[in-house]
Amino acid sequence: MRVIMDNTDQLPTPAEPAAGAPVSRAPAASLLPLGSITPTGWLLDQLRLQAAGQTGRLEEIWPDVGPTNAWRGGVGGEDWERGPYYLDGLVPLAHVLGDEDLIERTRPWVEWILSSQREDGFFGPQTNDDWWPRMVALKVLTQHAEATGDERVVPFLQRYFRHQLEHLPGRPLRSWGRARGADNTLSVWWLHHRTGEAWLLDLVSLIDSQTIAWDDYLGGDLITGAARVFSHRTHGPNVAMGLKKGAVDWILDGDDAHRGRTERSFANLDRWHGQAHGWFSGDEWLGGREATAGIETCQVVEMMFTCEVMAATYADGVHGDRLESLAYNLLPASNDPRMLGHQYHQQATQLEVSVARRDWTFSSDDAGIFGLEPHFGCCTANLHQGWPKLVSSLWMRSPRGLRAVAYAPSRVRAEVGGAEVTLDVRTAYPFEETIEIGVEAPAGHEFDLLLRIPAWAAEWDLSVDGETVAEEPVDGYVTLRRAWGPSSTVRLVLPMRPRVVRRERQAAAVHLGPLTMVHPLGENWIPVPGAPGLGEWEIHRRSSWNVALDDVAGAADWPVHRATVQDVPWGLTGPRPGQGSPVVVEGRSVRATEWRATGVTPDPPPPSPLLERGADGDLLLVPYGVARLRVTEFPVCGSWADRDDPDDPQYAD
Repeated sequence: MRVIMDNTDQLPTPAEPAAGAPVSRAPAASLLPLGSITPTGWLLDQLRLQAAGQTGRLEEIWPDVGPTNAWRGGVGGEDWERGPYYLDGLVPLAHVLGDEDLIERTRPWVEWILSSQREDGFFGPQTNDDWWPRMVALKVLTQHAEATGDERVVPFLQRYFRHQLEHLPGRPLRSWGRARGADNTLSVWWLHHRTGEAWLLDLVSLIDSQTIAWDDYLGGDLITGAARVFSHRTHGPNVAMGLKKGAVDWILDGDDAHRGRTERSFANLDRWHGQAHGWFSGDEWLGGREATAGIETCQVVEMMFTCEVMAATYADGVHGDRLESLAYNLLPASNDPRMLGHQYHQQATQLEVSVARRDWTFSSDDAGIFGLEPHFGCCTANLHQGWPKLVSSLWMRSPRGLRAVAYAPSRVRAEVGGAEVTLDVRTAYPFEETIEIGVEAPAGHEFDLLLRIPAWAAEWDLSVDGETVAEEPVDGYVTLRRAWGPSSTVRLVLPMRPRVVRRERQAAAVHLGPLTMVHPLGENWIPVPGAPGLGEWEIHRRSSWNVALDDVAGAADWPVHRATVQDVPWGLTGPRPGQGSPVVVEGRSVRATEWRATGVTPDPPPPSPLLERGADGDLLLVPYGVARLRVTEFPVCGSWADRDDPDDPQYAD
């Protein structure tokens, strides 16, 4: 095995397609080999927490991925999706950290999977023949090959895909596999882009014919309220996985209509199930628009992976915007700050973390607590891919250079145009506005650097070695095309001003750059005695929750305060509301006296503007991801209109 800089140098030369055979289209961008991008700054701290927490210790504390797991050759243990799910996070985490202990931990699993292949090409536990968990195992093997150059993976995939081509007509995808067939296709594309074998295109078409036509359903027949019965089409993680199907199909047929259909699916999901942070609910099943509907942790990490796939396929800036929205809001909120436990369901407005009945589509009463295995173990196995795959997707290869998909402190080493290039991304983004990129390359080496300008950025300032760049973005990107080296500094400033977004009943949510800002309630963490794993906690609030926003017309001028990001980046350092947050927005509020709660669930915000109100006051808003108890959607006191005419009678005191 060997570490490689270019992900094609160890693979066979693609075969020439037969005359008249279909020819696939290469994605507009491609992932760099796993390990080419390493985290620094707060992102490194976060991945170290993950390695020291649930991910790094899961085999010790959870029998489902222990020695009896069938995916590592065990007997009598779990043999379906949990082993592959766990590896789909462990493998990238080990390699982006360069952690030899974690890399060593992956080896028994990978070696057993590679040795399990039968003469007919099928592989995996003999006690389970489901196509679905093998789709996840294929993603594990391709990542392993990217990171190590393991030459056994390509022939392994060739044999297995021959098996699929022969047997899928008589034993088609069903159930979870039928919903998630696009993930299978991604691995077929991985192989095809290395071998060019035309028969793989036949397999792509076959898998496509057996997979749910997601954009047809989401764009046309989507349910308009909370689901009440199970369907694979309304299961939150299935929807998150299915949204990538159009991008996967685009690689085969190059039909740009896929892009429009997928955007219609996103718009439809937002119309009927979108929450104040910008993402659709899914407390197991699609749950409507109220801020108390939940979102499953599996849905969060799978939606991130889908955004990463679309960012590579289409290379539009919007997919980087979406990825940051998930990674810097819902992902950190799904775990406790030290990544010792997770929630199965999180709520946009969450007044209490406890065992209690909530009006979710499908869950047990413990689905909202932080622990080892709340409600069901799929999230325990699957949560691990979120942070490391973010790292490996921060930058991608474009035809003439490197493309910034998302911003975070990191270091990139890649071969570009025959020479090694290094990018040192120095920033505390998303907590601050400035991103500085040190570029090291051979003197005079020409390549493109494509920088994403987020859709929320009303203005920006870009310079190279002190010289202002005035290029306008195209599809969300500014292209810096020049001869670089030996050392240059790119400086991108993205001013973040609070902005208020309307919701139903004239309610509001507040955003700052990629962050959703929330009202923190103070947190009293109560450990559950004798809990399994690394701990289990309920959380109770320490302050009032029912407040309304005031002076929303002047929100852009609300003061923003920043502090040094701590070693635990996505946590508060004390029990008081907002204590220790790396960024705080100082807003204005009044007490919403008519807004009540039923048990642990707040009622929907009362219609705005409020007719009853309590005392005025300051309102400190913090990032969604640092507050495990929070209010995200607020009623509003006063008018949304700008007060640009002080003599207008409607503004009289």
